[in-house]
This record gives sequence, C-alpha cells and structure tokens, in this order.
Amino acid sequence: MAGPLIATKLHVPKPRRELVGRPRLRALLPKEGGARLTLISAPAGFGKTTLLAEWLADASDGGAAVAWLSIDPADNEPAAFWPEVVAALQAAAAGRGTAFPAMPGAAQPDRSFLAILVNEIAALPAPVDLVLDDFHLIDHAEILDGLAFLIDHLPQHMRMVISTRADPALPLARLRARGELAEIRAADLRFTPSETAAYLNEVMGLGLTSGDTGTLEERTEGWIAALQLAVLSLKGRDDVSGFIAEFAGSGRYIVDYLVEEVLQRQPEEVRRFLLQTCILGRMSGSLCDAVTGRGGTGRPMLELLDRQNLFVVALDDRRQWYRYHHLFADVLLSHMGEEERRELPVLHRRASDWFELNGQPPEAIRHALAAEDFEWAAELVERAIPDMRRNRHEAIFRGWARLIPDHLIRSRPALGAGYAGVLVSLGEFDGIEERLANVERELPGLAEPGGIPASIELYRAALAQVRGDIAAAARHAELVLELAPADDHLVRAGAAGFLGIVHWTEGNLEAAGRSWTECANGLRRAGHIADIFGATIALADIRTTEGRLTEAMRACESALDLATAGGRPTLRGTADAHASLSLLHLERNEFAAARLQLGRSLGLGELFGLPQHPYRSLVARARLEAAEGNLAAALDHLGEAERRYVSDFFPNLRPIPAMKARLHIRLGRLDEAMRWQREAGVTADDAPAFAREFEHLRLARLLLARAADDRALAGQALGLLDRLEPAALAGGRGGSVVEIAVLRALAHRSHGDVSAALGAVRRALERGEPEGHVRTFIDEGEPITALLKLAARRDIVPAYARRLLAAAGSEAASAPAHHPDLIEALSEREAELLRLLRSDLSGPDMARELGVSLNTVRTHTRNIYEKLGVNSRRAAVRRAEELKLLTRGDGR
Repeated sequence: MAGPLIATKLHVPKPRRELVGRPRLRALLPKEGGARLTLISAPAGFGKTTLLAEWLADASDGGAAVAWLSIDPADNEPAAFWPEVVAALQAAAAGRGTAFPAMPGAAQPDRSFLAILVNEIAALPAPVDLVLDDFHLIDHAEILDGLAFLIDHLPQHMRMVISTRADPALPLARLRARGELAEIRAADLRFTPSETAAYLNEVMGLGLTSGDTGTLEERTEGWIAALQLAVLSLKGRDDVSGFIAEFAGSGRYIVDYLVEEVLQRQPEEVRRFLLQTCILGRMSGSLCDAVTGRGGTGRPMLELLDRQNLFVVALDDRRQWYRYHHLFADVLLSHMGEEERRELPVLHRRASDWFELNGQPPEAIRHALAAEDFEWAAELVERAIPDMRRNRHEAIFRGWARLIPDHLIRSRPALGAGYAGVLVSLGEFDGIEERLANVERELPGLAEPGGIPASIELYRAALAQVRGDIAAAARHAELVLELAPADDHLVRAGAAGFLGIVHWTEGNLEAAGRSWTECANGLRRAGHIADIFGATIALADIRTTEGRLTEAMRACESALDLATAGGRPTLRGTADAHASLSLLHLERNEFAAARLQLGRSLGLGELFGLPQHPYRSLVARARLEAAEGNLAAALDHLGEAERRYVSDFFPNLRPIPAMKARLHIRLGRLDEAMRWQREAGVTADDAPAFAREFEHLRLARLLLARAADDRALAGQALGLLDRLEPAALAGGRGGSVVEIAVLRALAHRSHGDVSAALGAVRRALERGEPEGHVRTFIDEGEPITALLKLAARRDIVPAYARRLLAAAGSEAASAPAHHPDLIEALSEREAELLRLLRSDLSGPDMARELGVSLNTVRTHTRNIYEKLGVNSRRAAVRRAEELKLLTRGDGR
C-alpha cells in the first residue's frame, strides 16, 4: 500500500546561500534541444542535489516547468513509483497554470500506459524538466524497463535528469553512442583548488593560507561533504594549521573522522538530537518532539541546524519539513554508541506511533518493522487490510507480511485471513488451505469473529475454482452468504461473483446474470467502484450469449458512467469495458463505433485493464480485422491472444484455438482446421454440452466446408445442429440459437433442400432482428447471401434481409423504405445515419464513416428529425427504438 503521497517529495530544493560559482558545471547541464538524459552520478556528498537546485533556479527563468521527485526506498515498486512520477508532472503543470491528468497507481504499467504518459507530456504547452533524485534506490526491473521506454520516446520539449550514487541499469551505452546522454560524474563535481579556496575563504570567511587550503583540497580530494565537515571542525580553533596537518587518509575515513569532530564540538543537547533523529527519512518539529520525547524543542532545533549548515535540507518552502543529508545521516548512524543503539527500537516505535496518529500507515509500518516491534507491526498491517483491498496494493502488503514472523501472522486470525486473501489475489495458492485451517483454529480466541469465517469460505471457493471443482466452489460461496454479516458488502459481492462463475460454467445463464448483478451492486455499496468492471464484462459476455446485445451494451455503458461520476480518475477495468463495447458494435456491423471503442481500449492499455485485458483486446482486434477481410492479421492477433490468455477464474467458453480454426476454414486451410478438431477432441456424435457449444459450432462449419467433397458430412453437421438447437433454446442462449439457425440453413442448402433452408433462414431472421445481429449472418459469406436474396424476394422478413444484404454489400439490398408510423420513409443513407446517431460518434466522425461531408450529415440529420417528428439526437434515437427501426431494418 503506497499510502498518501508525501508532498515534500515533489518540492524543488532551493539553492543554499553559501555557494561557490561553478560555471564549468552548469555548462554540462541540459539545454533545450540537448541530450534526452542527463546523468549525475557520484557517491554521497559530492553536491549532486545542490548543483541541481542551483541549475533549476536559473533554468526556471527560461520558462521550463520542473517536475521533481525525491525518491525513497518505498518507491522501488511500480505501484508506488509511477503514480509519484505522474504527481510530479501534475505539480509541474499546475505551476504553469495547466493540467496534467490523473492516472491510477494500483496496477503495474505497461507500454500502453507509458505511451499515454508520453502523449500527455507532449500535449503540455511548455517545456518540462523531469528530475529524479536519489535514483540509486530504484532497481526494480519493470520500473527500469518502463523508464528506458520513456527516455526513448521523450517529447522534444522534455528533458530528464537522473541524480544517483551508482549508474542505473538503463541503456546508457546506446544513449551515449547516439549523443543523447550528458554525464556529470564525481571527477567533474570535485572542487578544484581554486574552488576550494573560494569556498573556504570567500564563502565561509576562514581566511586560510594558500598552504592550508591546498592541504585540505589534497586531503579531501575536492570532496564537498568532507570540506563542509572540515569547516565545521575548524570553527573556533586557535591552531587551524595544526589541526589541518593532523588528519590524514582519504575517502570515507576523512568523513568519519570529521563527523566525530563535529559531534564532539556540539552541545550535548544538539548531539543527542542528531543521534536520535537520524533514523528519520524526513523530519518535522512535531515528529522530532515525539521521537526525542522532548516537547516543543523539535522545530527550534531544526531551525538551529539549518542556520548552522549542519547538513539538513529543507523539503518545503515554509521549512516545515527537513531531512538530513544522506551521507551525514549514514555516518551519524555509524557513530552511535552502545547506549544510543540500545535506544533505537524505542525511537523507531515513537516514530511509528507518530505516523500512525497522523494518518500515514506505510511510514508507521516501516518504523515498527525497523523497531522489530513485530506485534505492533502486525497490528498496523492488519488495520491496513481494508485500504489494501480498495487500492489493490497486494504486492506491497505481501512485502510487509514477509518481514513479520509467521507465527505472529498465524496467531492473529484477521491478519492470517487477510494475508491468505492477498496470496490468493496474487495467484500464490500453495499452502493457502493450511493457512485457512490455522485461522479457523485461532477463531475461538476471538470474542467477535466478524466477517473472518465468511472470508475463509470465500478463499476456499477461489481454491476450488482453481482446481476446477465447481460443486465445491458453489458450496463454499453459499456458505459465505450464510456467514457474512449483512453489511460486509465486499465479501458478499465476492461470493456472488463466484456463484456467477459457477452458474455460468454450468450454463445456467439466468442465475449467472442475477449473481453477477448482485456482485456489481455489492461492490458499489462497498465503494469498490473499480472492481465493478470485472462483474460488468462477465455480465456483458453472458448477455451476448443470451443474444441480448442491448442489455450487454447498457451494462458496459453504465459501468463507464459510474466510473467517471464525480470526476473520478480513469479506473482499472475501463479498458475492458471499451473492448466489450467494440465487439458488441461489431456484431451490429457498426464499424466506426467498433473502431472507436477498440481504440479507446488499446489507448488505455493494460494499466487500466483487468488481468484478461491483453487477450480480450487482441481478440477484439482479430474480430475487427476479420470483418474487414484481413484474415492473416486476424490470425496473428489470435496467436498472440492465445499466448497471453488469462482466465482470471472465468470459464473458458470461447477457446481461442476454436476461433483460429474458423479463420483457417475461411482461408481454405481445412487441414489446419482438422488438426484443431483432433486436438480439441470434438466429434459430430458428441452430446450437447454448454461448455463445448462454441467448439461444436466451429466443427459444424468445418463439416460444411468439407461437404463440397463429401455431401454426407453436411448430414453430420445437420445432425449435430439438430442436437445443439434444443439445448440452446432450453438454456436461453439466444445468441447461439441465431447462429445455429444460420448454420442449419447452410446445411440444408448444402443438402439441396431449399425449402428447409429458407425455413431456417426465417427462424434466424426472426430471432436476430430484435437485437440487430448482423455479423452472425454475413460472416458466412456468399452461401448465406444467396439465401438472404431469396428470402427478400419471397417476402421472408424482407426489411431485415435487405439490411443484412446491404451490410454484405449486395445490390439486392435496395428497396423502397417505409414504416407505417413514419411521417415519410427514410432513405438508405438516412437509415444508415440513424444507426450512427445511437453511437457516441461526433458529427465529423459520422461524416468520415459515411464518406460524406459534415454539411451532408447535417442535412440528413434534419431530414431524420422531421420524419421522426423530433428535434434532438437523443429524441431521434429514443423514437427509433420505440419503432424498432434500429434493430429491425433501419426504417425500411
């Protein structure tokens, strides 16, 4: 759990007053149009942050916005790092009077997210400098990969600066070879002899001889931190030259020596304050009061340290928050005596208490763990469970739990159950049942078990689902509903979701729809809006199978409306809803709307998608490519979808290999399709089974394709379809019934029975018309087109048959437009535009889809309004739906 953003991490440091002019270094720093990346890499104490502060103070006059992020160890997780980068960019944009969009931080970003990030940066009206300070604390491979992508695609008006103690695992050699990397290293940052003399005498006013300044420069090797410590040690000494001559050595030894000197020269209260507060990553007066146990002294002491340049860095303009220079804090810790070290657990516990009282659980937990007060850490982690679930920070929670002795987790039922739930969410199922059994053994010790027993059964339902034991999953989910308190909306919603999966898997779609609807309502009541999308795409899939396309669309649109209500940022799962809408629009042959929704889904990417999003979006791309005749590209997308398939507990009712088999059939690759049949193990003699219905329908197509050489295969296909149809009717699978009727028509046609074929076409048209099914028909190509032409001539649902023929591009589609309730018949173009008015396409988008000018669209729109007797787009759509013009033939 990343916790609230710490605003001081975004504060651009101000240059200190005591600076030596170093124009040679400023010349190395980035300029507009220069290197993509500037790397400032040197050990602690070389003045990296000071140099940046001075440069940014100068650069800000040129109009560049500064996005600054001070990195700490907790940022080494994608879920923590990227939201803070976005927050830094937001702060920079706000400083220039513009806005930068919010992005969620609970999920790990992918290239799509980074592409959006690049595009949003490119849209900023002013140049921006992104500065990442203390980057050596980042070594997470996903963060580094993402940052490399970002560097490669930086907009022209953005510069990135990384300050670090060690070179990061970024493609520095490639950037260097391209001239896209500027580097400032320790050798550049060291004070030269003249800079050393200027600092000691002009800035600090020590009045040293050239010999003394030369000795200090030689001994410290120009290391700025050592020189600063030397200045503190020299103040008030009578024999300055003697002191300088006494110390020798190099590197860290000098710093250790000088820090010891500085500490010895401080008053006891200052020395004690330094040693007690050096455990803090950041400090305020109130926090220091709590840690030291001396009320009212923290703020004055911090101000004193600031005035005396005792290595404190202000983190905000009001000087409310400070931190120690990292090197100074490290050395202070190493100089603690035995007595101070014994006090460390107490200090960390006090810090933990302060952060807990001030609403910062992550910092409270970090200090509790540092104090090795594992009982208190366990208590804090247990309290963090609700926020962890809401923010989807399972990976961070797991990291904390792994630092707590397992016997403590097992002794706390709520924590034990929560940790088991985290592991289930992360797909780590080994040992879960044993953990749940342990929680049950500990329950009698609780006066009020609350929702823990219900949570145990919920996680057992998940385990059963993973094992494929549907009956056990249903049994445990029912127990959840019996055990869960009425107000435990989240757990009850989870149980409803598992029951939805069970019913769905068994083919009981009506019950599945009810369960998923209850799941979504429970999640809404629990405030888990983002999680509603999982229920939404399940419900949309179920309604599609039932043939209820309008309800499927409404479910997706309602979820998207809820997600954006009240100015919420884009939520995880939004991309999945758009992908589902794309497929629904495609079934109705609404290409522009399908492309628009797919574009939105792909643009949002995996960061805004559920685990299934990668493969589902690829399936949507394949379907669109196939509908446009690009079968080879569609196969490529399905191949990638197969590699990226994730069930996320959903039943696999539309196997991707079966989708590929259908494309092979359309390409005439019957050997490939027959190989799929053998591997899938489906035959024409199989008994109907909902779980295999999708595959059986692909098999029927394969048999019909092969019937050109063996007419008996058409009979096998018909026999299979004869068994599938009553099962689909009984199961309420209206979408399947339409598809079966279409295939029965083709099978009868292959047998030469035109009368039976037209009877099947009639059933398909009558069932497909109310919801506007189109691709189910016309994807079958010329054979179904021939039957639709015949149906139109024989007045078999003629308006809808002509609409399908128009969609297929057939000349036989044209016919006079009429409707008894219309003032005047709609023209072909008006009927086509009416369908587009129902989408969320803009006027220019509709003009592009129809291939006409915007003025022509406006003229047709006015005509539609007049003929429907309305005066607005919304009213036109509502009136068209009342007249069933949008589903039964476009007004013809």
